[in-house]
Amino acid sequence: MKDSKNIFKKALWVLLACFVGYTFYFLWAQSQPKPDIYELLTPEQRNIQQICIATGTIEAREIVDLKPQVTGTVSELRVKAGDFVKQGDIIAVLKVIPDMSQLNNAQSNVESARITLEETEREARRSQALFEKGVISKEENESKQAELAKAKETLIAAKYAVDVITKGSSKRSATVNTTEVRTNMSGVVLNIPVKVGTSVSGSSQFSEGTTIAKVGNMSNIIFKGNIDETAVDQLRIGMEAKVTIGAKPDETLMATLEYIAPEGTEQNGAKVFEIRAGVKVPNGVKIRSGYSANADIVLAEVKDALAIDESAIVFEDQKPYVYQLTSKESDEENQQFKRLPVELGISDGLFVAIKSGVDKSMKLRGRKK
Repeated sequence: MKDSKNIFKKALWVLLACFVGYTFYFLWAQSQPKPDIYELLTPEQRNIQQICIATGTIEAREIVDLKPQVTGTVSELRVKAGDFVKQGDIIAVLKVIPDMSQLNNAQSNVESARITLEETEREARRSQALFEKGVISKEENESKQAELAKAKETLIAAKYAVDVITKGSSKRSATVNTTEVRTNMSGVVLNIPVKVGTSVSGSSQFSEGTTIAKVGNMSNIIFKGNIDETAVDQLRIGMEAKVTIGAKPDETLMATLEYIAPEGTEQNGAKVFEIRAGVKVPNGVKIRSGYSANADIVLAEVKDALAIDESAIVFEDQKPYVYQLTSKESDEENQQFKRLPVELGISDGLFVAIKSGVDKSMKLRGRKK
């Protein structure tokens, strides 16, 4: 009985010793550094494009703001946003609200012209009578009659001026009606910021006036955007760009760079430069003004270049290197590499062209697994 108990105790101590030993071994093993294992990359032939991206919007190249010539209220709107209009079409009709200062001046001019006419008529009658008696010459009489005609014309013009102020038009200028706001170009009505009954002010040398409608020629559109200062010096007028519209991600439109701003502006703490590019719209594609869009501009391109993933490039002392596998590819636990200097070409952000230093037979170090 005692022998069996002794055997049992020894067995427990042996198990405890094994457990303690395994624990120490496990902790030691965990504390040992694990070997770094890297993905292996192979150089391959690729087409590489260096692209800069400009963000912006699609706009009509020609946009006009239609403003009234007189102050008044909108009594009628004959179009709505989205309508196509032709040059000369009536957009809105106004009810004139006369400017009291102008009206008083115009009425004063009428009264002054009437008084002048009455006086001139008396002088003309007197001159005619004297001419018939042979007292004055024909030339003197004709001068007085010309002054009478001029006075009559001045009164008529003054009355017409009152009509223009109070009615927006006059009998003399029947083809011109300042109460009618007409479009001076054909296009699509982009926006009508007023409603019937809205008070509007006329455009003058002292005021821009109220915009009645905005009309744009959507058959001729441009991309208008901004580009970072780091890329602007690589741009040239005439460069091709691919425009992707946010609302139409499956549509890619081709564009040609037409303008690069000579002066930058600050945006979110960075300097950006405005660019504009003429966009070619395929038949059947409907574009709305104000769409957000991105323009991809190819700065440089090489075809069928030997390229590798950028993760394989390491810079040391500002010089590029790659690491070539020198051990067996199957022995991942004991990977060995040697450093090789390389000459880089252009990069598209994922892959970089290699001018010299590697070939397609090499296995190169990539990212850590």
